[in-house]
Amino acid sequence: MFDPTSVDLPIVEILDEVKSHLETDATLIVHAPPGAGKSTLLPLALLEEDWLKDQKIIMLEPRRLAAKSIAMRMSELLGEKVGETIGYRIRFETNVSDKTQIEVVTEGILTRMLHGDNSLEGVGLVIFDEFHERSIHADVALALCRESQQVLRPDLKILVMSATLNMPQLIQSLKAPVVQSEGRQYPVEIIYVGDQDQFLIPEMTANTIVKASKAHDGDILVFLPGQGEINKCADLIKPKLRGFAIHPLYGQLPYNRQKAAILPDRDGRRKVVLATNIAETSLTIEGVKIVVDTGFGRTMKWDPKSGLSRLETVQISKDSADQRAGRAGRLSPGVCYRMWSKATDGRLQEHRTPEILESDLSGLALDLASWGVIDPQSLTWLSPPPRGAWQAAVQTLHELGALENGRITEHGKAVHRLPCHPRLAHMMLMAEEEDLVQLAADVAALLEERDPLGKEAGIDINNRIEALRTHRRENRKGGRFDRIEKIAQSYRQLFDAEADNDHFDPYETGLLITHAFPERIAHNRPGNNAQFKLANGRIAMAGHRDDLAHEQWLAIANLDARDGMGKIFLAAPLNPKDLAPRVKEVEVIEWDTEDGGLNASKDLRIGSIVLKSVPLPDPDPSRLKEAVINAIKKEGKTLLDWNEDVEQLQNRVKSVSKWLSADNRLPSQGWPDYSTDTLLMTNEEWLGPYLNDVKKPHELKKINLVEVLTHAMDYEQQKALNRLAPARMEVPSGSNIQIMYRDNGEAPVLAARIQELFGMAETPTVNEGKVPLLIHLLSPGFKPVQVTSDLKNFWNETYFEVRKDLKGRYPKHHWPDDPWTAEAVRGVQRKN
Repeated sequence: MFDPTSVDLPIVEILDEVKSHLETDATLIVHAPPGAGKSTLLPLALLEEDWLKDQKIIMLEPRRLAAKSIAMRMSELLGEKVGETIGYRIRFETNVSDKTQIEVVTEGILTRMLHGDNSLEGVGLVIFDEFHERSIHADVALALCRESQQVLRPDLKILVMSATLNMPQLIQSLKAPVVQSEGRQYPVEIIYVGDQDQFLIPEMTANTIVKASKAHDGDILVFLPGQGEINKCADLIKPKLRGFAIHPLYGQLPYNRQKAAILPDRDGRRKVVLATNIAETSLTIEGVKIVVDTGFGRTMKWDPKSGLSRLETVQISKDSADQRAGRAGRLSPGVCYRMWSKATDGRLQEHRTPEILESDLSGLALDLASWGVIDPQSLTWLSPPPRGAWQAAVQTLHELGALENGRITEHGKAVHRLPCHPRLAHMMLMAEEEDLVQLAADVAALLEERDPLGKEAGIDINNRIEALRTHRRENRKGGRFDRIEKIAQSYRQLFDAEADNDHFDPYETGLLITHAFPERIAHNRPGNNAQFKLANGRIAMAGHRDDLAHEQWLAIANLDARDGMGKIFLAAPLNPKDLAPRVKEVEVIEWDTEDGGLNASKDLRIGSIVLKSVPLPDPDPSRLKEAVINAIKKEGKTLLDWNEDVEQLQNRVKSVSKWLSADNRLPSQGWPDYSTDTLLMTNEEWLGPYLNDVKKPHELKKINLVEVLTHAMDYEQQKALNRLAPARMEVPSGSNIQIMYRDNGEAPVLAARIQELFGMAETPTVNEGKVPLLIHLLSPGFKPVQVTSDLKNFWNETYFEVRKDLKGRYPKHHWPDDPWTAEAVRGVQRKN
């Protein structure tokens, strides 16, 4: 039997403590730095525990490469092949057997297992590895496991493991003990290169890599935002680093190439691994002594206004930066080149934003509806789903027929059984009725993966389908189409369908896309051949020279979510005859800002695309109000008087919420979410009574949002807000000066002229004395001359240096020798 203590890794030191806790505690948190061995040794060490009683261990990994690598490493330690004691399940690939005791799973597979058996019979322990990545799958699975543990399986153990976590928040939410491993991190020297131009990341990174390769020994791990930057950087460094082995490392790369990037070079060459954030955790890339960190990553963000998700390049958080730097110190002392300044480093967000706060929640809403949960607040969340995003997801599922009155339908159950986004699952079920399953499988696979042909092939998705079918017909191997065909094949198997490599009707592709994205049916705008109006009311354009630019009707599968004019990436032509079932005669009451406000008409239309219209007399007042509410959801930031006072009220509420949460002082009913997106999506609740007679844009602008939002809070919350985060503060001169709050809960700013603060001995505070203000001291001309959070030290030390400069610039003003006893004045006090 394998002895975990025989391996020289830091996690061995806490194995007994972990075992002791799991004998008595249902939930445990393990905090261990990268390289401590928590992902491999800890699960193996628990296999013989009495409480496990021959049940399985399920371990959730956020990434496919990590899941396979960890399963292989544990199997090597046991002297076995993968699939025996240790197995794994990743999307479209399973390697387990009847004797498997530890299953490493990824993506939504654990959630699927819970839906198949919400008591998880035969599972004794669920491990959430690298939980700090805060993927939506991990958050959902943890919430469901906690529900199962509390209701059905009090014997089920939960172990949450991470290298970097917001520990106070996690401990408060899970009410679980923590075991900490100190790890064995070698020192890593941090070199700040200085802030870089985001649009020149490959070029600046290449220069830094070359410089680092000459200054230090060892292999180099480089963190770049995405595949495009990786490929460009590789091209730039290849001529300059001859004799180096240069490897890309990203999620879409074939597994054998990912493995080559991780293992030592066969010929003993120094390696440069150009990676996305896939290399932040779990994977040990041997030989790395140098890390080059661009400070950027890519994340999928959902835009509630458009209903679309888009991939954005964002600055990483401090915990990610620390984790990346730590990769240089796993095996020996190392160095990390940070491609930003030390000042920027001090402004980094402490922890990464949980995916659940920025994602499309359609899959989550369907998961919970299948579980029987209508209100997500009934579950225990580390970060609850945002209300605005949740409501939009529920609305989408109702439109697809997956939900009815908030509850899952039979069609919704069929949608949920398919391992893909609800939109694509709905499309394939509709395709089954229309005998188009083979085509739908190809479309779904193409939409799930990166475009295999690129923008040079135009926007017609049919070109990709033809290329995929050629790839199959000619039995080609390699390239992006291998991965796409693997997914398409898995979907065909679900419907017992054979591959179809014949020619197909391109209009049928368009019809299938309308099932998945009915709101993206698009009509060519008169006089604008490359511009299309979508059924959801947005405008998007194709390239003027694109083959589809002159089509009258398109089904758009992929476009960006930019404000104003969107850009179409993938689409298919539509036969107008196929749209006949979607044409509806409706009484339309909608808001059109450009046309002066509310309009009422009887239309023939497809969504927002009007085919025929006549005026509607005597419209229903309740529908008029509903139209205003919907308009505010879409464009309320510009329709309403969202001025600085409103933003300050929002920042005050956000700050108080953060302070109370950090101190565990939140009242039982919680604190209102005054983020802009949530306020817009829920405007009916707090703004509804003020909208009864609104018909024109200027009437919306008259609404005093500060008063409305203040009154939307209950009396106790209003009192708490004014006590903890007052809007203004009186200073020694008698002036009542506005405090400027920030949306991240950082120290608010009090900006005042120096003469108004003479005699103020202590730095003023808010939040019952817990948060000192940041004082911006101003000249008589209201120009900043000093920033301090220690007013006493300023008067005692810095004032006299500042006074010399001010006496020269403002000679007619009085600049006393003793600021402690000088009279504070509002206006101009001239010198005696």
